[in-house]
Amino acid sequence: MRRIVTTILSTISILVLLFSYHTSSSSARVTASPFVQQPANSGPASQSRSSTRSGSSTSASSSAARSGTATQTATYTGQSADTRWGPVQVQLTVQGGKITRARAVQYPQGTDIDTQINGYALPILDQEVVQRQSASIDTVSGATVTSDGYLQSLQSAIDQAHL
Repeated sequence: MRRIVTTILSTISILVLLFSYHTSSSSARVTASPFVQQPANSGPASQSRSSTRSGSSTSASSSAARSGTATQTATYTGQSADTRWGPVQVQLTVQGGKITRARAVQYPQGTDIDTQINGYALPILDQEVVQRQSASIDTVSGATVTSDGYLQSLQSAIDQAHL
């Protein structure tokens, strides 16, 4: 009889502890992320050609550097990669054969969770591309689907840039 009472009390205690546990997906922790990815604006600095039939766009712009040296800056937009949560598309800025900027111009934004995940993951992916100068970057934990789409579009942009 004593064992039965002990077992029942132990089970109740474990259940109370289990249901009172707060997971790490609380909104207070997620909103504290310092990174925010802004959608791309088509400003006057870049000219783009887009093909709606293939679903991808390619843009390139070049400028001559000051003092007569010819340093080219070009922008390459990779093909849109369709993921389970929506399309992901990456744009690279290349100057002098080096990637100077990478950013996602299209990414899932339909829900608050998309905003939270991509607000954290995309700046990390963008920074890794510039640091490593290639598509050999790690995916971001918790944003695997977006990371995979990012890598597909990134490789397309790198292929266009012939890097």
